[in-house]
Formats: sequence, structure tokens, C-alpha cells
Amino acid sequence: MQATATVLVYSDNAGTREQVRLATGRRPAPDVPVVEFVECATLPAVLKELERGGIDVCVLDGESSPVGGMGVCRQIKDEIFQCPPVLLLIGRPQDAWLATWSRAEAAVTLPVEPVEFASALASLLRQKHALNA
Repeated sequence: MQATATVLVYSDNAGTREQVRLATGRRPAPDVPVVEFVECATLPAVLKELERGGIDVCVLDGESSPVGGMGVCRQIKDEIFQCPPVLLLIGRPQDAWLATWSRAEAAVTLPVEPVEFASALASLLRQKHALNA
């Protein structure tokens, strides 16, 4: 297993990015690597980090402004070769269909509920590890 996993967190809200970091802790589950975060508050920063490579999972805030995480997800799925899996943060459970439209692999509601979030993130990290094995 790799020593660390890199998780990109996109939100224009510093509080939301902090919720993600706190819900994850050092690692979201005992069987996945320790997590390092790359935080982005703008779409250009997200695209720059993804082009650089090394991102294992993206966490995108669907409530970000001016560019929401759902639109960002759809764009990166179209534009980034071997795009990492995406965990989308949505405002309400009824928005799950939009997460499907955006091609996100998983979605959880805001505010971040630590157990639900950590479980979803760990699942994506396991899938990513299984694909790379």
C-alpha cells in the first residue's frame, strides 16, 4: 500500500475545507493510507493541480461559487485524462441526481457528517488502490 494518499479539496469556503480535513483526520479508515490535502478555492487552481498529477481523490463542494463542484466535476471528467474519483458535497439529499449527472463517484450532504464522509472517502481510496494494484 502507498504511504500517503493525496486528496484535492475544492471549496470557496474555508470552513467547508476545514470540515473535510477534520472529518478525515489523518486517515479516514485503518486500511487506507494517511491523507495529505491539497486545498483549492478556485477552478483554475483545481485544473492546475490536476494537470500536475498525483491526486488520488477529489472532494468538490457543490455549493461553491462562482463555479459549483458539480460543474467542475463534469468538466474534469471530460478534460482530465484518467481523472481521479470524485466525492461531491451536496446541499441536500434531493440533489443526488445532479451528482449522478456530474459523473461523481460518490456524494454526501453538507454540513459534513464525519462518519458518513470518512466512509465515502475511504471507499473511493480503496477503489483507487484496487485499480492501481
